[in-house]
Amino acid sequence: MAIGTKVSLMFYSFLKAFLIPVLTPTFRPRVKGLRNVPATGAVIIAANHNAFIDSVFIPLVLQRRVTYLAKSEYFTSPGIKGLLMRIFFTAIGQVPIDRSGGRRSEAALQTGLDLLHQGNALGIYPEGTRSPDGRLYKGRTGVARLALESGAPVVPVALFNTDKIQPTGKMIPKLESVGIIFGEPMYFSGDSSDLKLQRQITDQIMQTIQKMGNFEYVDIYASEAKKTQANQEEN
Repeated sequence: MAIGTKVSLMFYSFLKAFLIPVLTPTFRPRVKGLRNVPATGAVIIAANHNAFIDSVFIPLVLQRRVTYLAKSEYFTSPGIKGLLMRIFFTAIGQVPIDRSGGRRSEAALQTGLDLLHQGNALGIYPEGTRSPDGRLYKGRTGVARLALESGAPVVPVALFNTDKIQPTGKMIPKLESVGIIFGEPMYFSGDSSDLKLQRQITDQIMQTIQKMGNFEYVDIYASEAKKTQANQEEN
């Protein structure tokens, strides 16, 4: 095991040991379906995404480490603040990627596959970005490609109240109870280059999350909804 990996695991273990006694009584997580998450081996944890703090609560309630692919800006900010951000994001199991699209998206996908081939639990938000209004949006097909190319099961997750705990633009969380439901593992097989299959699998995952949380579903990408919202606010 590389020294960097050992340091990362130490930070992760230390931070989790510190956060559990603080966050558990504060936000009173209501959790169902923990037994659906494999204790070992590759697994994709696919959840709806309403707030940054989602990436804290899911690892908080699981026994095993969850690694997320985070935008590289979190790791490249200068100064003391940037250093603290790098330490924090590394500690909570996030790996920097460039999410600007094109070949960089392929590199991000490969990073996810590498993590799965190493037997890790990979956290992913199929919507691609946070929901602007708490509704569930159309999923990006990367989750399907990861499942097909790695053979790892997908555990769908429904998160509740995180948008109320940490509304967009707010750093200090509100004291609300968070709910988390882990669904039964979903297994997929087939040609990972089949675009129709990728869409079918992604839609199946999103439909499962929608039913688990009884969320209102919107059949457009969250990024498109954000652009529309921004244009309306400008006008």
